[in-house]
Amino acid sequence: MTSPSTTFISHSGEDYERMMGRWSRRLAPLLIDFAGLGDGERVLDVGCGTGSLSNALAATGLPAEIQAIDLSAPYIEQARRHNEDPRITYSLGDACDLPFPDASFDRVLSLLVLHFVPEPQRAIAQMRRVARPGAVVAAATWDARGGLVANRMFLDTAAMLDPQAAELRQRSFTRPMTRPGELGAAWREGGLVDVAETALAIRMEFSDFADYWRPFEGQDGPPAQYVATLAPEPRERLRQAVRAAYLDGEPEGPRSYAAIAWAVRGRVPG
Repeated sequence: MTSPSTTFISHSGEDYERMMGRWSRRLAPLLIDFAGLGDGERVLDVGCGTGSLSNALAATGLPAEIQAIDLSAPYIEQARRHNEDPRITYSLGDACDLPFPDASFDRVLSLLVLHFVPEPQRAIAQMRRVARPGAVVAAATWDARGGLVANRMFLDTAAMLDPQAAELRQRSFTRPMTRPGELGAAWREGGLVDVAETALAIRMEFSDFADYWRPFEGQDGPPAQYVATLAPEPRERLRQAVRAAYLDGEPEGPRSYAAIAWAVRGRVPG
């Protein structure tokens, strides 16, 4: 689906899981540790995807209620299908027009969303609006240019073969909220106080090249959408070039790549 509130096109919850869900599950606990969490809180997960952050919040045993929203119907359906925790409610919703009253949450979190919002200040203003005075608002986005090795390997290889892919790489590395200091500046501009920033690091592990390549054959995420535009011959040429980059002089098998996200937290005045 498309919307003025997102540049991310979604099709399949299962494709998203292969492309990003398995990694957001690793990142979610790190964001929670950084953002903090109190017993009995009412928490909002903005742009919940297939539920990685909501499930990690529930696993702490602390929140009394977790509201989770996303613009993608397939992702919400996937999240609901696998949810067995009555504290979590998944709903369709727009980060730029949150369907909740003012000051209704104790903590508002967003994981890997704001870099796909064309006007992230609108989403940040909404996150602040629905957070009560004194509540924490926190988010994380990928360091797309400098910290996402697995994605960069694909984009750099594709850009060497095709000017269209070079344009995709440029868009990917200049998304809002992905460069050093952008999240913190946006939080301060949005009127949040006690702003703190950090970097969160995980590893992306692949069992073999087929495991690495499979998400690019789906429909979700900009790289997969680019691959889908290619005719069979250039698609196979790209696959072989990316495979050579993945193997990198060693036998077929597992690979592990660093993945770094920027994170920010701030408090609503009052």
